[in-house]
Formats: sequence, structure tokens, C-alpha cells
Amino acid sequence: MLRIALPNKGRLADDSHQLFNDAGLDVRARGDRALSACLGGVFEAIFVRAEDIPEFVADRAADLGVTGWDLASESDRDVRSLLDLEFGRCRLAVAATEDSEIATVRDIRSGARVATTFPRLTGRYFTAAGVDVELVPISGAVEIAPHLGVADVVVDLVSTGSTLRVNGLREIATVLNSSARLIASRDLADEATGSGECAQTVRGLVAALESVIRAAGQRYVMANVPRSSLDDVRRVLPGINGPTVVDILNGGDHVAVHAVVAASDIYRAIGDLRTIGASGILVTRIERLIP
Repeated sequence: MLRIALPNKGRLADDSHQLFNDAGLDVRARGDRALSACLGGVFEAIFVRAEDIPEFVADRAADLGVTGWDLASESDRDVRSLLDLEFGRCRLAVAATEDSEIATVRDIRSGARVATTFPRLTGRYFTAAGVDVELVPISGAVEIAPHLGVADVVVDLVSTGSTLRVNGLREIATVLNSSARLIASRDLADEATGSGECAQTVRGLVAALESVIRAAGQRYVMANVPRSSLDDVRRVLPGINGPTVVDILNGGDHVAVHAVVAASDIYRAIGDLRTIGASGILVTRIERLIP
């Protein structure tokens, strides 16, 4: 049985649980405050703080973990990303006050004070940029630091940028792009490339989660179209490898076409299908997609 460390609270926790449930690995906890849960016969989940998960995984207290890549990178532990889970997207950004003359990192004076909750990543970034700064580690409310005279510049997580703007700050550089990742220790990541039972289990988990991620934002479209319009169908419904065409029992000059279409293209696809004479159009969600 492999142990997977999952975030115990917040948006990362909610999205992680949803992803595993959609992949057929229902998180079965005994209560809201349970520290562990069954994920089926092969996996066990433990619930810990997202920032502690890289430590648990690196020390093999957990075999795998789900956490933000920003937290994994800041931990400085030897962990590997097995899969980008494509939620929790954000960026670690350098920001200065709106009224400052700082437009790029090169404009930051030597010895400037930089407030951040990510001192390791921030220190490495400015060292690589050749800018000598003084780090001011802060546990929270980084945006207020310049207005209190605590720091000249901040390095903080940004999603939409609205929090920075509300606090009179503007981005000038990106330190790191982050999202939730499935991580493993270097040893387990290397082992997962082999042919043993553990390797097959890890690859099976990655494939299951990946199939759910791939299906997100996709729709399955079915329609009856005139056989004479098949050339137009290929244009309207390109699908993954082109639309699937199936003869209809007693369908006469009509055939059934099936295809996977991006959700953002559904409105256009339905309109185009009606234009070429399609009927019985059906659109459904896709739970998992394995090419």
C-alpha cells in the first residue's frame, strides 16, 4: 500500500479530493478531522499541511504527495514532479509600489529590503539576477510591508493580481510559475520508471489522474448527419483523430458521428452541425479521457 500526503484544508484540499474522487479513488475518511483515509485497496491518504508535504515525501513518511510547486521548490527538498494537476495556478512575483521608479529588477538598488514568505526562492532569484538585497522574511500580509517602511519591494504569490493592485503594488517580474503537482521523492521517481509492482502502481495512479485532467474542458458530441455531408463533418468536428462515423440501422442516407470537442467550441460546433443538416445532436460531459 502506498501512502499519499494530501492537503488538510483550503482550496488545494478541496480540488485534490475532487480529482481523486473523479479518478475513482474515493477519499473515505472516518470524519472531518480524520488524519488518514482509505483510497481503495492500494492507496492510503494522510492529511497534513500543504507546506509540510514536501518534507513528508522527501523523508518517505509518505510515498507521494499533492502540493503547490511553489511550496515544493521553497522547501529545498529533493522531490520530483510526476504530474501537473493543473489547479491552484499562481505565480511568485516581484512587486513594487505604484509610485516607485522601479520598472525592472535591475532598477532595485543594492541593499534594498525585500519582504517575502519565500526567502529561499527569493534569495536564489536575486542572486541569479546579480542584485544584492536584504531579505525580510514575513509569515503573512506581505503586501503591507512597503507601506509600513518594512521593505522596499515584495515577493509574493499572485493569482489575478487584484490583491497587489488594491494595495498599491504592481508586478515587475516573475520568480516562479506554480500549480498543484503530484510529487515523489527522487528515489521513488527513479523507481517508478522500472518494471516492479510499485512502479506499475505509481504509473497507474498518474495515468488515472491524467485521464481526468485531460477530460476537463472537453465534451462528447454525437449527431446524425447526411452521408453526403461527411466532408463538412470532418471540418466541423475534427475530434482527437477525426470523428467516428457509424452506420445507423435503417438510417437511410444518414450516419451517426461521434467526436470529442473542446467545451469552448461547443456553441460553434452545434451551429455548424445544424447548418449541414445534422439532427439528434447530443452533448455530454466526459469523466475520463485516455488517448
